[in-house]
Amino acid sequence: MNLVFFDPAQSSGLLPLTYTRPVAELSIGGLTISQKWNKRLNTEGSWLTKEYLQPIYPFRFTTDNTFINGAVLPNDVLVSEVTQLALGHGLRDKNGTIAWRSGQWSSDLMPQEIIWHEFESEVTRILNSYDIFTVNAQEIQADFDLLTRSAISAPIPSWVQCNDSSKVFVADHAQLEHCTLNTSQGPIYIGSGAQIMDGALLRGPLFIGDNAVIKMGAKIYGGTTIGPYCKAGGEISNSVMMGYSNKGHDGFLGNSVLGFWCNLGADTNTSNLKNNYDEVRLWDYARERFVHTGLQFCGLIMGDHSKCAINTAFNTGTVVGVSANVFGAGFPKNFIPSFSWGGAGSMTTYSLNKAVETAKRVTQRRGIEWTAQDQGVFEAIFEASKSWRRD
Repeated sequence: MNLVFFDPAQSSGLLPLTYTRPVAELSIGGLTISQKWNKRLNTEGSWLTKEYLQPIYPFRFTTDNTFINGAVLPNDVLVSEVTQLALGHGLRDKNGTIAWRSGQWSSDLMPQEIIWHEFESEVTRILNSYDIFTVNAQEIQADFDLLTRSAISAPIPSWVQCNDSSKVFVADHAQLEHCTLNTSQGPIYIGSGAQIMDGALLRGPLFIGDNAVIKMGAKIYGGTTIGPYCKAGGEISNSVMMGYSNKGHDGFLGNSVLGFWCNLGADTNTSNLKNNYDEVRLWDYARERFVHTGLQFCGLIMGDHSKCAINTAFNTGTVVGVSANVFGAGFPKNFIPSFSWGGAGSMTTYSLNKAVETAKRVTQRRGIEWTAQDQGVFEAIFEASKSWRRD
């Protein structure tokens, strides 16, 4: 089966996280959306996404393709229906297209002659950035079940305090020091090469990716994902750190999403609840204004490669774009455009050349080469976001 994950037309609510990746490459639970499908269907998909992202995420087309809405999370019932689709047939529900199978493709994406079938069961779509942490707990459970179905956990060391080892999976080469694992509310997955330092207090459902580091005395609550190669310390609740991002010191991160290559300085704090307990509003890129989320708890949404200095305080419902550098006293604005430099006092444009220099140093420090394709992505985002920056 040749899977093709396409970005839905209405996906602006996922910015700034999807400035740098297709929708299907968003991390939720323990896997990206595409990985959830690929593992269930035992295949590797390709992508139809923004033009400037296609060199990194290539499109593969054959005579028989199953196109899948990249915002749709799979479940057993849905996967079964998709695998049974015949050529020229598609699946949809009251909220729109889920998938279709076809040997044809055009710039209009969807062939006109598709025969549609209605899917009556529940479908979870990721349409807004805050949907990621909202459904993260349930997706940790689903991915835990998927990844551990035929796997055997490494033993939990005797010096680790754990209330139910049957709900903990420890991958090979993970290092657990004197820490506490509480699975009363959900499972805990600890990836290969991950390090849990002494004094860490971990509550499930929790997913810790490969080679992640949980610092000494960290307090991590349920519904949280610490992605691969991330460093996590202080207090974290119901948040997703996608990969190669650092919150290694004291401070609170709650109901938040960090992309890749982010760094929060020591004692950075995010507010996730307004003082008047009112509904949180969040910046909407398409409408160019703040919109209601329906949420009482919502903290920080931060795009890839953004950084903040020590003692930064983010107000409830703050959106930070790609490659922003935030510093200074006081609360910065609730919307910080990509390639911004400054804080509450003033913001100016973060020079593209300087931003690239920093990104190169950060990635090379982890042994990852900065490519011409990465440069092209930065250039495209810099241009796309210029109308929101004020010099």
